[in-house]
Amino acid sequence: MIVRETGLQDCFVIEPTIFDDGRGSFFESFNLQKFQEKVGLNINFVQDNQSISQRGVLRGLHFQKGEFAQAKLVRVIKGRVLDVVVDIRKNSETFGQTFSIELTGENNKQLFVPRGFAHGFSVLEDDTIFFYKCDNYYHKASEGGILFNDKTLQIDWKLKKEEILLSEKDTFLNSLDHL
Repeated sequence: MIVRETGLQDCFVIEPTIFDDGRGSFFESFNLQKFQEKVGLNINFVQDNQSISQRGVLRGLHFQKGEFAQAKLVRVIKGRVLDVVVDIRKNSETFGQTFSIELTGENNKQLFVPRGFAHGFSVLEDDTIFFYKCDNYYHKASEGGILFNDKTLQIDWKLKKEEILLSEKDTFLNSLDHL
């Protein structure tokens, strides 16, 4: 496993070691001991989530507040997304900064999203399967979000405006300035 820094504190790209042969390929998608050793954080994942989406779907930017904040380890099993995170920790040196990466079923890269970050992704290929681990349980009353098109963030979601499919709740989120 190779762990790369993103430029945002405690946020990492993780690349597995893939073993290929004539039968196909194999890789270890998660190992708690190796993960904690490489990232230097004590994380205990308690919930796994999965979504299947079509091209144009944009989910985010979401986060959980307070005691229900969540760290996530995200990856794509099949298909392709542009994964985006925003540091929303007001005392952080990288507050308001973003990081994006293309995650695919072929590159098998993962992104570790620490607590205190907003997270979202745009789906760039039909039938994309997105999977993630969380270190805290979902709590509806603690959910929050930032508008995907917040002018201060200037995120290029790699989709045309007319392609974007949002949930109704994602159309009413706040800007970063109103957190």
